Formats: sequence, structure tokens, C-alpha cells
Amino acid sequence: MRSISVVLLAALAVPGATLVAQTPQTNHMHALQYVPPYVRAAVADPARGQDASNDARRKITDVMVFSNVKPGQKVLELIPGSGYFTRVFSSIVGDKGHVYALWPDEYVKEDADEETAFEKLAADSHYSNVSVLKQPAAQLSVTDPVDIVFTAQNYHDYPDKFMGKVDPVAFDKQVFAALKPGGLFIVIDHVAPAGSGMADTDTLHRIDPAIVKKQVESVGFVFAGESNVLRNPNDPHTIKVFDKSIRGHTDQFIYRFRKPG
Repeated sequence: MRSISVVLLAALAVPGATLVAQTPQTNHMHALQYVPPYVRAAVADPARGQDASNDARRKITDVMVFSNVKPGQKVLELIPGSGYFTRVFSSIVGDKGHVYALWPDEYVKEDADEETAFEKLAADSHYSNVSVLKQPAAQLSVTDPVDIVFTAQNYHDYPDKFMGKVDPVAFDKQVFAALKPGGLFIVIDHVAPAGSGMADTDTLHRIDPAIVKKQVESVGFVFAGESNVLRNPNDPHTIKVFDKSIRGHTDQFIYRFRKPG
């Protein structure tokens, strides 16, 4: 209780501070988490429209706090989909920061409509700090090093046939090179059965968290924490993530890796 009281007093001393209660599945006590004002403002941005209806399920505030994204930073977001995370990143990094949304050529061939819709977001003056990158999946690169590389639900896509069977370790080396010293690599993905490695990436669209950790650490990254806010113990891990019984509620891990320096 004393530690929670210290956190509470410290946070209340910061103007604009917000505290969020989290309930880890292994502990029913409520832990208090400080939410920076810029994260709170970004999540509350009216321009996000219907995205807000998914916030409780997707834990956007928790994800942003865990990602340590700050104003003025550069973020490389891989396969941004509808732009759900992009909109919030854009607001947080602000005019002095930038968000690079990377669409691998192979992925666009499979889902051109999604990328076309995202282009409209990038063309919106409200998101003038967002730019689109298109390059081969196996050739990830940036002109200027970034502070954060972020991938949500698509690390498992890279080794699959439609993406050209990108070697995960080679891919992780490219992510490492794209980051500034001290930069962060955030990986969110659907959990596969323990010990399955990459066996389910193309079938169930899942990946074993252990193989991700092993691959990313093998290129020089240091494991810098995980979040359980998207974990779901009721997910059997043996069905497709698109199955009606689990879609939108899969068991997902969130890992944070740091480039030394």
C-alpha cells in the first residue's frame, strides 16, 4: 500500500497527470499507472472518430504508455492497417515529430484497398506529420534513424509465403539498424501454443512469444519488459484469429525491446 501511495502522491504533483487503474490477471490488486497529458490528449482527439469505440478493447492508453512514445519523436509503424494506432502516434509526437507508416509491397498486393484507404489518412492535413513508405518486405530501411519501431499483429506475417518468406532474424537486424541508440522495438501479436515456434503463422495467424523473444534478442536487442493488458486466458490458441468465437479478443502479448546505447 505504501508504494501505491508514493506513486499517487508523485503523480498528483504533476500538472495534467492522469492515473489509470490496471488489474493484472495474476493479481487482483489495482496498480496505478501514470498517463502523460500528451497521451491523454491524443486518445481524446475528436478526429479519431469511430476509433474511440474500440479503445476499451484494444487498450490504446496502456499500449501508448508502455511504448514510451513522446512528443518530438520519430515512429516507424509497420503495416498500419486502418490507422488506429497511427492517429494516436501522430497526435503524441506532434509537429516536431513524425510517423512513418510502412507498407511492404507484398502486403499491398494482397490488400490494396486497405493501403488506399490509409493514403487518405496521410493526405489529411490533421495528420501532416504522417508519411507513407513503400518498400519490399525484406528491405526495411529509413533515411533517418527513428525512436520507436512498432508492429501490431503483423510480426507473424513477415515469414509467410505471401510476404516472400522474410527471414525473421534478418528482419530484426533491419529494425535494429533503423533505430537510434536507446530506441525501442514494440511487438504486439497473437499468441500461439507454447513451443510451436512459427508453425502457426500462416495457418492460425499466430506466433509463439518465445520464438519472437529469441529472434529479436539474437540481433542485439535487450528485452525491456512486457505488458499483459491484452492477454486473454480464455483463448485456446488453437483456432484462427479470425474465428467468430475469438476475433477481436485473442490472447496477445506485448513485448518491448531496447537497442543498447
